[in-house]
Amino acid sequence: MRKKKRTDIQHKILCAVLLTLVTASAGAQTAPKRPQMVVGIMVEGLSQDYLDLLHNHFTDGGFKRLMRDGATLSNVDYGPGVDAAAATAIIYTGAAPSVNGIPAEYVYDRERRRSRSILLDTAKIGNFTNETYSPAAILVSTLGDEVRLDAAGTGWVYSVAPDPAQAIIMTGHAGNSGFWINDHTGSWATTTHYKDVPRSISSRNYRRPISTVLDTLKWEPLLTPAQYPDVPDYKRQYPFRHYFGRKDVDRYRQYKASAKANEEVTSIAEEYLSTMALGTRGPVDMVNIGYTLSPYPYTADGDNRMETIDAYLRLDRDLARLMKAIDHRTGAGNSLIFLAGYPARPTSRRDDEKWGLPSGEFSPRKAISLLNMYLIALHGNGDWVTGYFNRNFYLNQRLIKENRLDASDVRAEAAEFLARMSGVSGVYTIDDIIASRAGDNANELKRNTLVKYAGDVVVNITPGWSVTDDTVSGAVNAPQVAREAFFPSTVIVMGPGVKPQTIDEKIDARRIAPTVCRLLRIRSPGAASLPAVRL
Repeated sequence: MRKKKRTDIQHKILCAVLLTLVTASAGAQTAPKRPQMVVGIMVEGLSQDYLDLLHNHFTDGGFKRLMRDGATLSNVDYGPGVDAAAATAIIYTGAAPSVNGIPAEYVYDRERRRSRSILLDTAKIGNFTNETYSPAAILVSTLGDEVRLDAAGTGWVYSVAPDPAQAIIMTGHAGNSGFWINDHTGSWATTTHYKDVPRSISSRNYRRPISTVLDTLKWEPLLTPAQYPDVPDYKRQYPFRHYFGRKDVDRYRQYKASAKANEEVTSIAEEYLSTMALGTRGPVDMVNIGYTLSPYPYTADGDNRMETIDAYLRLDRDLARLMKAIDHRTGAGNSLIFLAGYPARPTSRRDDEKWGLPSGEFSPRKAISLLNMYLIALHGNGDWVTGYFNRNFYLNQRLIKENRLDASDVRAEAAEFLARMSGVSGVYTIDDIIASRAGDNANELKRNTLVKYAGDVVVNITPGWSVTDDTVSGAVNAPQVAREAFFPSTVIVMGPGVKPQTIDEKIDARRIAPTVCRLLRIRSPGAASLPAVRL
C-alpha cells in the first residue's frame, strides 16, 4: 500500500515537470518574429490634442492604424530647450545632449564669434550641395549604427528629411546615406561621409528636381473649408493659398516648412522601398524619415490653424501611403514602425498689440552693450562680452584670465546685472546649471546642456516678449516669441511583439532607443542607460 502511494506521488511530480516543460516550450514558440525592417519617423510639432480632434477625419491606413494597432505613449518628455536636432539625437542615441554631443542644430563658436551648425565638418564636402557636414559631433552610437553593426554591416540604413541635421543624426556614423533638401537649390543633398547615393535620388535631382515644379506648386486646403474643425469663420471664408514663386529668395525654406515637403519626403521613401531590396534580404534594414507639423510661420495674418489642420490631414494620407509600401515590401506586420513627435519650433509672431497683452522686445545687442559697460566700471576697459546666441551670453575668458579675476565671480556679477533688465524673467550662470540649481527643472536642464557650447550666463525671457538677434552673430532663428507652456510629446510604436495600448504616464524620451532595440533584439546604443518601456 505504501509502495503504491509512493508511485502515485512520483507520477504526479513527473506530470508537473512535463507540464512545466510543455508550457515553457509553448511560450518560446509564441515569441514574436523578429522584424524584417524598422522604420523610424520623427514628426516636429506632433500633438496628441490634434490627433484626438481630427480622429474622425483620418483615413484607416494612417494615424488611425498606428493608434489602433500600436502602443501610444502620450506623455513623452525630452526635457527643456530641445529643437529638432536635439530631440532626434535623444531618440536615436537614448542619451541626453550632455552625453550625446547634440544640444541643438546650431551652436555658438567662441573663436569665430558666430553661430554654426553643430555638424559642421570642413574635412568633408557636400554632394549636390556646398554644405560641409558629418556625424562627427555625435559622441556616441545611434540606432542606425547598431542596426548596421548587428549584422556586420549587411543591414542597410537610409534616411530622408527636410533638414540636414535630422537626416544625418538619424543615419548615424555607419549608415548608408542621409539626404536633405538644400535651402538654396532645392536639390536632395548629402555629405561625402556617406558613400551610398541611391539611384532614385540621383534620378530625382537630374530628371525631376524640386526647382522645376516649385513655380507652379501651390498649397491650399485639402478639404472644403467648412470641414475644418475649430477654425474661425473668417478663415473658412478666406482659406489659405501659398505659392513658392521663383522671385522669392526664401522659397525653399518656405516649402520645407509646408505640408508639401512631407509629400516629397514620402515619395522618396516610397522609391527607396520599391527600388531597393529593403527588408527582404535577411538582416534587419532601417529607413528613417523626418516630417513637420509645426505651425506654418509664413502666414499673412499669423493665424495658421487651418494650415496646421491641413498638414495633419495630408500627413495622415502620406503615412497611409508609406505603410502600404512597407506592407508590400515586407508583408503586413513584419516591420517595426516607431513614430516620435517632439515640440514645435518657437513662433516668430507676437500677438497683435490691439489686444493689450503684456509684451515687449528684448534686444541682445543692447543687453551686451549695457553689460559690457557695467563690467568695465567694475574691472576696467576691455571687451568683456564677446557674444550672444540663443539666450546665452559669452564672456571674454582671455580678458578675465589676464586680469587675474575669478571667472565664476564675473559670471555672478553679469547674472546679477542681467536679472534687472526688462524682459528677463530669470538668469543662471553655467555654474548654477552644472550644480543643478537652475530653475524648476534643474536636473533636466543640466542633462540638456553641453558645457562645451554653453554660455557663461543664460537668461530666461518673459513669456510674450520677442527676442530679435541683432548682434550680427550669424543666428538663424530670429525673432522668437518666448513661451513657457509645457508640450507633452507622443510616441507610437507598432510591430511584432507590441500590444495595442495607451500609456499616459510620463516617459523619459531616452527610453525610446532601448525599447526599439529590445523589439529588434539588438543591443542598445552605447550611451542608452535607461531601461526599455515594456510594451
